[in-house]
Amino acid sequence: MPPMLLPIIYLAFVSLGLPDGLLGASWPQMHVDLGAAVAMQGVISMIIAGGTIVSSLNTDRLIAKLGTGKLTLASVALTAIALFGFASSPTFVTTCLWAIPYGLGAGAVDAALNNFVATHYAARHMNWLHCSWGIGASAGPLVLGAVMLTSAGWRGGYLAIGLAQAVLVAVLVAALPLWKKARIAHEEGGATETRPVPKAELIRLPGAKYALVGFLCYCAIESSCGLWGSTFMVLDRGIDAATAATLVSLFYVGIALGRFVSGVLTLRMGGEALTRLGEALIAAGVVVLLVGQGMVPTAVGLLLIGLGCAPIYPQMIQLTPKRFGEGASQSMMGLQMACAYVGSTFFPPLTGLILDNIYAGALPWIVGCLVAVMAFCMMRVDRSTAVERS
Repeated sequence: MPPMLLPIIYLAFVSLGLPDGLLGASWPQMHVDLGAAVAMQGVISMIIAGGTIVSSLNTDRLIAKLGTGKLTLASVALTAIALFGFASSPTFVTTCLWAIPYGLGAGAVDAALNNFVATHYAARHMNWLHCSWGIGASAGPLVLGAVMLTSAGWRGGYLAIGLAQAVLVAVLVAALPLWKKARIAHEEGGATETRPVPKAELIRLPGAKYALVGFLCYCAIESSCGLWGSTFMVLDRGIDAATAATLVSLFYVGIALGRFVSGVLTLRMGGEALTRLGEALIAAGVVVLLVGQGMVPTAVGLLLIGLGCAPIYPQMIQLTPKRFGEGASQSMMGLQMACAYVGSTFFPPLTGLILDNIYAGALPWIVGCLVAVMAFCMMRVDRSTAVERS
């Protein structure tokens, strides 16, 4: 592979993460300006998620027509345009319309780059790729918050992130020859040709159904902890809102730090072993949350869950070509990404309903059930695909 291509991919994943925290961070100011109710944030979020699911499911066909480099360029450009649209949107309805290209761009680049790294690079790079996403996801709200303190407000924040995306578009245009060199090198190496595979055929692959459920469960865990961790601490643990907002950041710190460390651990551990280690750490975090009631046990529990989440998602992605064959990996990757987005879209509202109407301390129990189902599914995937390979 061209040596300069990997930094470009890392940069693209920083770009993918930059917009992810903007809506939640800007909404307290944004909904007032747009004249929308507080609850309408969920509508925009659902539209974005719907776009990501649609583009993820069609990534294999888009790559067959455009190639990974051009698809990445088009996706980032689409996201940049959507961010400029958000910055200038006069009403809630127009913001919803701009949310469509916002989601379509994010889903395609996510599935495309994940599969490219899984098939062309060592496992450590997948962990560091998702660490790059964490850097972007952390930086986006920080930039937005700084700009919101000025007269530019939330619109200026979206404009700033949009300009950053536009700069990346220019970088990706300059990098297009690198993608061509990578494709030629891949073909000369006698690699298996990737082809779009019908969804019905993918579902019939050994272990496929379990893999899809595993992706859904993982993203349900990550999104539920991130969205409802503060609420859980305020309602069940009696921690004040400001402190809870600070403590929940430990969950994301655990993910970012854990993914960096996981990249090093791949030199000595296989993907399956790292996944099991992550599941054990999540389970340990759940136990700490259930046994301890104070601020310190809560913080430690969230940190452990974040550390446990760190290796799981990158390793499930990295193992896709090994489990299902390189020829079908891009189609399977898109289907897995779609299931992941379904988990992160629809499970957090369900978690919120449980916390609000049934039991405010239910979050650890929910995470515990999800990680148990995920661990069972990953075990079945490994067994099914091992038998198929043998």
